[in-house]
Amino acid sequence: IAQALAAGQGAILLVPEISLTPQMIEAFSAYFGDAVAVLHSGLPLSERYDEWKRIRAGLARVVVGTRSAVFAPMENLGLLIIDEEQEDTYKSESTPRYHARDVAKFRCAQHRALLLLGSATPDVVSRYYAETGRYHYFTLPDRFNARKLPDVIIADMKQELRNGNSGSISSVLYAELEENLCRGEQSILFLNRRGSARMLLCGECGYVPQCPRCSVPMTYHSANERLMCHYCGHSEPAYERCPQCGGIMKHIGTGTQKVEEELHALFPGAKVLRMDTDTVGASHGHEKLLRQFEEEKIPILLGTQIVAKGLDFENVTLVGVLCADASLYIDNYRAPERTFSLLSQVVGRAGRGSKQGRAIIQTFTPENEVIRAAAAQDYDAFYESEIRMRRLRRYPPFADLFSFTVTGADESRVIRAAKALRDALGYAVERREELKPLSIEVLGPAGASVVKVNNRYRYRVFLVGKGCPALRRLVAEYLYAFYQHKENRGLDIFADCNAIQ
Repeated sequence: IAQALAAGQGAILLVPEISLTPQMIEAFSAYFGDAVAVLHSGLPLSERYDEWKRIRAGLARVVVGTRSAVFAPMENLGLLIIDEEQEDTYKSESTPRYHARDVAKFRCAQHRALLLLGSATPDVVSRYYAETGRYHYFTLPDRFNARKLPDVIIADMKQELRNGNSGSISSVLYAELEENLCRGEQSILFLNRRGSARMLLCGECGYVPQCPRCSVPMTYHSANERLMCHYCGHSEPAYERCPQCGGIMKHIGTGTQKVEEELHALFPGAKVLRMDTDTVGASHGHEKLLRQFEEEKIPILLGTQIVAKGLDFENVTLVGVLCADASLYIDNYRAPERTFSLLSQVVGRAGRGSKQGRAIIQTFTPENEVIRAAAAQDYDAFYESEIRMRRLRRYPPFADLFSFTVTGADESRVIRAAKALRDALGYAVERREELKPLSIEVLGPAGASVVKVNNRYRYRVFLVGKGCPALRRLVAEYLYAFYQHKENRGLDIFADCNAIQ
């Protein structure tokens, strides 16, 4: 960045989470003073506009921000850095749908600027492009200041259940937390699910309270004793008795609220700081909590993926992953990659100072090769296994998955429209000469991972083939044609490439 500034150019640094911007701003302001601007959605609109004007006027030549900062109005861009480039947060799942990495490539090509993708666990596609010579590839084989990686223990939660421990904290993690409390050192616990219980369940008839607007069970929040939908925001009071048969409602699953209560019971008097979207405010809430954790030397920080990435606290010597399986067994081709990256990132939060770090990974499948590779911090072993599987299944980088999502309030109309779209695409792929050599597959329709969100049903049709101008033209043409048919009135459609959900 200093070289870019010396050459009269500007630089943009992207980070995956708003919670990482305070530490970055503090470090960069110490180097570059008032030349640093910050852009992210957590800032008040007036503050964002002031920063945007400073950048456009050339008063700020270094921009630090999240995904949307890739559009910063930097006139003479010389360098664009994407830190933790593998993170899903760089992909926008709402309109306009874009990946910050793709926009960054386009902007760097426009300005003849350098694009630098940084990661300890690179995106599998990026790593493949580096291996095949499409990207230049540089490695940092040692940790900063040659510090040792944390010692990692895999805790088998099946064995914990056999031993009579049904709580969220394994005996191994409990012992390590107790040791850290005695030493005056800090710990970070990671669980990627907020709320108290994943859902309520009637033990008599099996009834589960569902969101009336979405096809998902509602999450129980003990702080206000309410059931909440994390998709549409619907909320209603929780009940102890089943409305159908009068049976007692049981709490199934664990969220950060429940773990916080467990920690208070296990370690009375020890302060616990919870950090998730329920405790982080819209503006600077993350900054306040992280400063409190560091300055007050709070023994335990418990949080969702907000705490998993990029945080650098010298006194943190222990990291605990409470449910390593949560992201591993979901219906997405990137689930193994996402799990490996998340585990590696959160384990890396321990031992960043002079003291040796430790990490405990709690799992019900300790033999899983993804979890074992993450525990060993062996990215190369994970990559070799994953790229072999993707080649067999025609997943990126060997093909692209273009998805058409049809949405509407009437499920039967949505399914009919999706079937008609599938048939039309199949006909076009078979008949058009330019598409025949591409070995395109048309799949579907199939329901989205959550079929109904906010009273709208979602069904998908997939095109599998290597992205090229001819295939993208086909996608654009059928998006436009969808709205020309009167039978599709009241329905919507959008397309995405390699969607993350």
